[in-house]
Amino acid sequence: MKSELSSRERLLGTINREEVDHIPLYCWCFGFTAPKHLRWKKDGKEVEHWYTMRLEHIHALPQAWDISDDFKRVKTWLNLGIDDILDVSFPWSIHPEVKIRDWNEENILCRIYETPEGEILQKVKKTEEKIPPGWVIQPDKPKLFEDFNLPRSTKFPVTMREDLSKLKYLLCKPGKKQIEDYKERISLVKKFAEKNGVFVQGWSAFGMDAVIWLMGVENAIMAAMTKPEFFQELVDTIYDFDLMRTEMMLDFGEVDMIVQRGWYSSTDFWSPELFKKYVLPNLKKLVKLVHEKGLKFGYVMTTGVMDMLEDLSESGIDLLYFVDPEQDKLDLKIFKEKLNGRFAVAGGINSSITLGRGEKEEIESKVKGAMEIFGKKGFILSPVDALFPDTPSEKVKVMIDTWREINDFQ
Repeated sequence: MKSELSSRERLLGTINREEVDHIPLYCWCFGFTAPKHLRWKKDGKEVEHWYTMRLEHIHALPQAWDISDDFKRVKTWLNLGIDDILDVSFPWSIHPEVKIRDWNEENILCRIYETPEGEILQKVKKTEEKIPPGWVIQPDKPKLFEDFNLPRSTKFPVTMREDLSKLKYLLCKPGKKQIEDYKERISLVKKFAEKNGVFVQGWSAFGMDAVIWLMGVENAIMAAMTKPEFFQELVDTIYDFDLMRTEMMLDFGEVDMIVQRGWYSSTDFWSPELFKKYVLPNLKKLVKLVHEKGLKFGYVMTTGVMDMLEDLSESGIDLLYFVDPEQDKLDLKIFKEKLNGRFAVAGGINSSITLGRGEKEEIESKVKGAMEIFGKKGFILSPVDALFPDTPSEKVKVMIDTWREINDFQ
């Protein structure tokens, strides 16, 4: 079969729940160890691990990665017939009057933000465990938003209502240099995307993920139940921050879809009642804003999607990343029936479990099953959450070969 659509057209059609020429396959890379025949060279060395520029504000990568690497990754996937996406994330800054002071206390990384309203103190254990090749690493200094903090923090940045007036000084509009850099990047992305028919998605909203980063899981859950006014004010502070970045990203244009993180908004953390109270109202407002600009809206939730299905539908999202039959213990057939075409989904196969540990026959069966259940309308086959450094490339090849066979590629 010869492709009739560009990658961008195929993904847009899928997100619109239209029947497309074939089911897209999208492999988001989080340090994926690429097979040698697909690698390129940079500064005389092979680029062994693949990433995406979406990670720049929230992770410390073990190697250099820039927009030119994004372009090479996209072209490599496209040459295999696989759809890929260019990610852009919108920057922010701290208030110019804020002073930062860093120091170490016996393997505890300490940081104080001195704001006009008072100090915010953050402390994170420096664990110095050996990180296998390709995985993100712990920063040398505490970051406000960083997954490494969650199991290592001894003092989270936000602990009480009095911290919120200080927090706003750390969530400001980007500075002149940041805006100039973003303009330059989005201009390059636009040219590449137009030339190669590539879909572009913008990450501008942290949502409940930011709340968890700032407070920690247990502190946030307890505050939501025992200090609802304080917690609501924190949620709204993050919404204002997300809104600012989203509006600016929309003003600059050149993206096809806005995406909000929701890894920490699932039933692993929140009951449906708390989701409806603290997540849904602001999510609906962001979706409405994006739709008014004529763009699509994507949301990330990898577990609990059946319990949150009605609320997700009510929010108006166009695409849900990621539907996972393994870690979410989801019956795809039942989910498809209950979804009833209300939004598009990406997922269908687990990366760590199925691709990581499954045999060839199991991978083939899972790929075929997901594609047969969802069909050509509203479904993107995508390993959940990503292709990681320990995802075997030979298992990825089995997934790709099976996907090609079902799509009848010649």
